[in-house]
Amino acid sequence: MTSPPQSEPPDALAAAARRAEKRAREGIESPEPSLGARLGQIGILGWTIVLPTLLGVFIGRWLDRTLATGVLFSAPLIMIGAIIGLWSAWKWMHRL
Repeated sequence: MTSPPQSEPPDALAAAARRAEKRAREGIESPEPSLGARLGQIGILGWTIVLPTLLGVFIGRWLDRTLATGVLFSAPLIMIGAIIGLWSAWKWMHRL
């Protein structure tokens, strides 16, 4: 009796070619964003963090001047604004 035919080991070069072809096809279907789009994303993230922080600064300073309380309102409102900005940026980065 003869043994069943053995399958040949996979050809490494053919496998690499298939992977390269698959990556090329995926690259055509969903290209990488342009440099301008990336810079726009960075700008949006920056403003998403800065605007709530500045809003906290302005409201805190106004309350402190109005009520003559030193930095009683400024410090916590800066922190709250920064936390809101960072949370918003995190949510924007992880959107679907």
